[in-house]
Amino acid sequence: MTRFRPCIDLHAGSVKQIVGGTLSPSTPSTLRTNHISPHPARHFAQLYKAHDLRGAHIIMLGPGNEAAAREALDTWPGGLQVGGGINDGNAASWIAWGAEKVILTSHLFPNGTFSQARLDSVLRALDNDTHKLVIDLSCRRRGSTWFVATDKWQTVTDMELNQETISHLQPHCSEFLIHAADNEGLQSGIDSALVQKLARWCDIPVTYAGGGRSIADLELVRTLSGGKVDLTIGSALDVFGGAGVRFEECVRWNAREDGGEGEDRGEDRGEDGEGEKEG
Repeated sequence: MTRFRPCIDLHAGSVKQIVGGTLSPSTPSTLRTNHISPHPARHFAQLYKAHDLRGAHIIMLGPGNEAAAREALDTWPGGLQVGGGINDGNAASWIAWGAEKVILTSHLFPNGTFSQARLDSVLRALDNDTHKLVIDLSCRRRGSTWFVATDKWQTVTDMELNQETISHLQPHCSEFLIHAADNEGLQSGIDSALVQKLARWCDIPVTYAGGGRSIADLELVRTLSGGKVDLTIGSALDVFGGAGVRFEECVRWNAREDGGEGEDRGEDRGEDGEGEKEG
């Protein structure tokens, strides 16, 4: 069953939606931001908790985001995944602070090359519990292939995203998170070929993000993947200032996929701040 997976992207302590690949530490002027939310991260954690939207991920894009991430985890302990700057020195701490799972990405690729030793070290820090680990293989397209991209999608590594890569890594984690960085934040449609490949390659849960722009994209991902791939929608979502998808549509979608009635529970779901109040 293809499900909507929500996100909380943090940059400089604020919840933002940015255009993938424009966040460069060396040239900050290139950053293109679609939306900066007036609400803190904990607001969205409460929103997702209220609707029991499991598998939501917090991504810390650079420094200055730890406090906001921890506030979100305090709001829904055990209900959110967290990534961005995760390594063997802090992975266990994030689990202790309430993360359901940690998301591992750039740490695995020193100098743009995959390190099995680093993966093993992080797993040891997690007591070798693969259920606590998500591997982020966000990528950039090069012709008809994809290569894993790290460091906020600025560094294209030498690891091609293919069946061999997936088969090697999936025994070491519980799921994959894959942003199509060239589509991220553009609301220009998903990378259909990548979605189809992921469904073919992966035997564990996988979430795709990048380019989602309407509720029809959930239907498309379900069709292309046979229900094996989940979809994150960011910039197009109304709670992030978008006009393409209403949050409550995604809630109803998940309820239908789970066999529920999809009734509106009436909690706050938008940027207007009405409904449930924050403490």
